[in-house]
Amino acid sequence: MFKLSRILTATAMSCALAAPVWAQNIATVNGKPIPQSLADSVANSMAKQQGQPVTPQLKDMVKNELINREVMVQEADKLGLDKDQTVQDEIRISRQNILIRALFNAYLQKHPVTDAQIKAKYDEFAKKFGNTEYKAQHILVPSEKEAQDIIAQLKKGAKFSELAKKYSKDTGSAANGGDLGWSTPSNYVPPFAKALEALKPGQYTQTPVQSQFGWHIIKLDATRPAKPPTLEQLKPQIQAELQREEITKYQDELRAKAKITE
Repeated sequence: MFKLSRILTATAMSCALAAPVWAQNIATVNGKPIPQSLADSVANSMAKQQGQPVTPQLKDMVKNELINREVMVQEADKLGLDKDQTVQDEIRISRQNILIRALFNAYLQKHPVTDAQIKAKYDEFAKKFGNTEYKAQHILVPSEKEAQDIIAQLKKGAKFSELAKKYSKDTGSAANGGDLGWSTPSNYVPPFAKALEALKPGQYTQTPVQSQFGWHIIKLDATRPAKPPTLEQLKPQIQAELQREEITKYQDELRAKAKITE
C-alpha cells in the first residue's frame, strides 16, 4: 500500500481544493461509493507536495489506494473492530486533531498576521541581534570549585581546548574543544553574554561565570561585524512565530470561557 496516510489526513483537515472534475464517484466497493471529491483532494495535495502537476498516473495511484483502503475499512467494520475501545479512542483523537486544525485555520483567516506586525517583530530582533559577532569557546562544569581549578590550570599554561574536551559537561561543544562558533550575545543567557562582551580576543574569564546550566569558563577567540538576516529572509519564520502566538492567545481565551470541572 502506498504511504498516503499523511496526505489523506491533511486532505481531511483542509478545505476542498480547486481541481479538475473526475466522474461523480471514482468507484464503488460493495455498493459504497468513493467520491471523486476525495480523490481530487488527495491527488492535488500529493501533486502540490511534489511540485508536480496531477498526472493520469497519479490519479490511478490515488484511485487504487482509496479502493484498497475502502476494502480494508469495510472488513474492519465487519469484524467489529470499530467497536473496540482503543480504536474508538484513536478515532476520537484523530477527529479532534482534524477539527482543531480546521478551527485554527479558520481563526487565522479571520485574524491574519499583518506586514506591520512582521516588521515590528523583525525590528525587535534586529535590535537585539547587535552589531558584533563573537567566536568563543567555553568549559561548563557543575561547581564553582571545579571551574576555579580549571582556571588555575589555564594560568599555568594548559590549553583551553584540551581542558574543554576533558572536563566540559556541554556535550554539544566539548568534543570540539568547547568551540561555540560564531554567534551574537543575544543567543546566550544574560550572565554568559555579559561576560563574553567584556573580554578581548585571546582572553578568558578569570572568575567562573554562573548560569542556570552550571559554571562556565569562557574564552573569546575573535570578533567581527555582525549583519542580521534581512526581513525577507526571516519573514516566513517570523510569520509562523506570530501565528503561533495568535493561536496560543486564542486557546487561552477559549479555555478561560469554558466551564471545566475536574
